[in-house]
Amino acid sequence: MENKLFYDKKTGWHRISDTDEAAMHAYAEGYKAFLDEAKTERDAVKWLTTVAEEKGFSAYVRGMDVHPGDKYYKINRDKGIILFVIGRNGMKHGINLSAAHLDAPRIDIRTIPLYEDNGMALFKTHYYGGIKKYQWTAMPLELRGVVCRVTDEGVQSIDVRIGDKPGDPLFVISDLLIHLATDQMGKTLHKGISAEDMNVLIGSKPSKSDMETSDKIKLWVMEFLNQEYGITEEDFLSAELSCVPAFKACDIGFDRSFVGGYGHDDRVCSYPAATALFDLEDIPEKTAMTILVDKEEIGSQGVTGMQSQFFDTLVGDLCRADGTLFDECMERSTCLSADVCNAFDPNYPSVSEKRNDARANCGVALVKYTGSRGKSGSSDATAELMAKMRHCFNKNGILWQTGQLGKVDQGGGGTVAMFMANRNIDTVDCGVPVLCMHAPFEVIAKLDLFAAYNAFKAFYTMQ
Repeated sequence: MENKLFYDKKTGWHRISDTDEAAMHAYAEGYKAFLDEAKTERDAVKWLTTVAEEKGFSAYVRGMDVHPGDKYYKINRDKGIILFVIGRNGMKHGINLSAAHLDAPRIDIRTIPLYEDNGMALFKTHYYGGIKKYQWTAMPLELRGVVCRVTDEGVQSIDVRIGDKPGDPLFVISDLLIHLATDQMGKTLHKGISAEDMNVLIGSKPSKSDMETSDKIKLWVMEFLNQEYGITEEDFLSAELSCVPAFKACDIGFDRSFVGGYGHDDRVCSYPAATALFDLEDIPEKTAMTILVDKEEIGSQGVTGMQSQFFDTLVGDLCRADGTLFDECMERSTCLSADVCNAFDPNYPSVSEKRNDARANCGVALVKYTGSRGKSGSSDATAELMAKMRHCFNKNGILWQTGQLGKVDQGGGGTVAMFMANRNIDTVDCGVPVLCMHAPFEVIAKLDLFAAYNAFKAFYTMQ
């Protein structure tokens, strides 16, 4: 007889049918393609916009008449997007909202990056988000981003994407050879690689130009960039260029039960949050919405972060359109802060708390609180909201579990949850457990990914 008095996190493999397993693997293939395409937040927004339009969504413009069942998207400066389906009750009963982020740790190119030194051309960099710097050396990198040229006619934005197509060159941050690394090997992991030494190797061929300069290799690079993209060195001043890992997402394990790739944090939540909204079959009672933002990895500040007024402005427009008070809409809304948590790793058990950390293959994780040092930086969801989500997930047969971020005082971290809760929206973190989080190559379980997709679908239709 099943013991219903005890609670235990059980693997989902005993619950999944052959049909569901096939659907899970098919869904993971689409997710892997998204990971390969959306290695920057700009790339992600382009992909999401294209798919949204294929699914019947159209661009929202202030002042439009909206009706139940209408599907819209709103883009924030090409780095964030809100997708929404108007519910039968409009905005009066609030929103079922998911909030995820599209940015991921990476290597950003500095404002004045290009220099030549001892027969090599390099880019100066500044790392973005929390990383272990040594993990980013001796690894093939792509270059992605945008350069905004200033011309007599105005501003022209040019997409730069080198390294993802067959035959493209790649780039690298060199590491010190083991034969000369005695001093380096004696340092802590934190100090083994200096941020100022994380310079990207981009070439070594000198220009044949007659131009008088001692930087002939730098000149060759600029000649190439000018020929390919029409840019000059000054155009770096108005550019956003990043180096991201050059490998593709792939299956991990003999049984192909895991997915390895760059950017699971947080695209493993943003993808199911968006696709679940795309796949809604019926008009929801409450308006269903997902906001996918930038800048979470550096605190959510800025005009494209979760602390900006972009979300409030759009919701305010929708509220005015159907005569709902903005504040009433906020207090009647519910938000799933769709962000990842750590998966228990048997290689590193000393930092985890087995009873409370999430486990791979046990489903999407509800995380009541994040933060560090006494829950600092956490919104700490209410018991009532936790019960509400338990009821929703159990009623819809969702594979789910609870999680937290390791042992108390071991470390910690935060999400966008507190910024949504500060708006008087009931909010709880809900996401996929991740191994190797913030590494260039992260790992998730397909079961947990598929569970997240089903969880968001159930949430969007919750009354």
